[in-house]
Amino acid sequence: MGSRPVKDASLSDALVHLGRGNPVSGRSVNLPIDQSSTLLFDTLAEFEAARAGRYQHGTLYYGRYGNPVSFALERMMATLEGGSGCVSVTAGLTAVTLALMGAAKAGDHVLVADNVYGPTRGFCDSVLTRYGVEVAYFDPMVGEGLAELMQPNTAAVMFEAPGSGTFEVPDIPAIAGVARAHGAVSILDGTWATPVFCQPLTLGVDVVVHSGSKYICGHADAMIGFIVCNEARYAQMRKMALDIGDKAGAQDVFLALRGLRTLEMRMRHAQDAGMTVARWLAEQPQSLKMLHPAFPDCPGHALWQRDFSGAAGLFSVVFKPCSDAQLHAFVDALEMFSVGVSWGGFESLVLPVKPHRTAKPWTEEGRVVRFSIGNENVENLIDDLSRALKHLD
Repeated sequence: MGSRPVKDASLSDALVHLGRGNPVSGRSVNLPIDQSSTLLFDTLAEFEAARAGRYQHGTLYYGRYGNPVSFALERMMATLEGGSGCVSVTAGLTAVTLALMGAAKAGDHVLVADNVYGPTRGFCDSVLTRYGVEVAYFDPMVGEGLAELMQPNTAAVMFEAPGSGTFEVPDIPAIAGVARAHGAVSILDGTWATPVFCQPLTLGVDVVVHSGSKYICGHADAMIGFIVCNEARYAQMRKMALDIGDKAGAQDVFLALRGLRTLEMRMRHAQDAGMTVARWLAEQPQSLKMLHPAFPDCPGHALWQRDFSGAAGLFSVVFKPCSDAQLHAFVDALEMFSVGVSWGGFESLVLPVKPHRTAKPWTEEGRVVRFSIGNENVENLIDDLSRALKHLD
């Protein structure tokens, strides 16, 4: 139709066919937001071939199965993790739940580390069990002792490195090795370290899941999750996600690609700033213990040194016992730390934690408070903490 005026009779044709872009010289530094839903084919044979291959990564069939931009993001995540493939989904919890659903069926047994993310435990207790999957929790520091807990119908082992809220570092290769020896799928939540500081698949894990809403996107403005798999488990996990009908949104895919460009620099800053604040907190009279993998008294510290190349800016502190009123006064007095359930963005956050354990009782005295160190001036963060800590005296 070129630049000729559109006649009334052809207006409907123009509205349908114009504005799809023409090839031009040069290209944008960023991939575009791809909002595709319906994809078109010139022949029925082409459509049928796409339908037959719709579960294969890279096959264009329908928007829910992926588009060139989401495929690019998934290839990038798989490469960063040293995996065979990746599936992008709508949230980190979705990545966890789909991975477990892809691994287990009614009648199976699943082992879950006692320090997993609270909503992971919630899904296991309220959904998996409802559909006939037996769930048992284990001490995350059990290592090769996990073999004693394996059953003939154990289908999956779910764990985190480090643990949510309390930051124990498990023996990743040992747990993954036990799972593989018994034919079970090992699934590890690697959100804390990101691929910058640890690649669990290279340590023997079958599937690593991420909440991309945290460090990967990095700006507290996206909801996306990733399931990254080795070759043996990729097709299984991708088909589960697509059969459920879950797929990351176009805007979130774009934001994840944007965040990945600066991920290494941001993780280096998170490590440096986090360690500075953590070391200062460790010296304060109100602190009983640091729950931080880089500190020698944190369970699994030696394993962190062996398997990780750095530390994120997320950690917890066990403060001396205090009243609820004192704890509230401390948190409310902070001016540069906001209260929030997420982390990994540019702002510093604080959140009291109540560890829930069923395999091994939580015996630490005192109040556990989690900190996420953002991009603010570190000296100002320390000054803010110094003023607020007086409420814990």
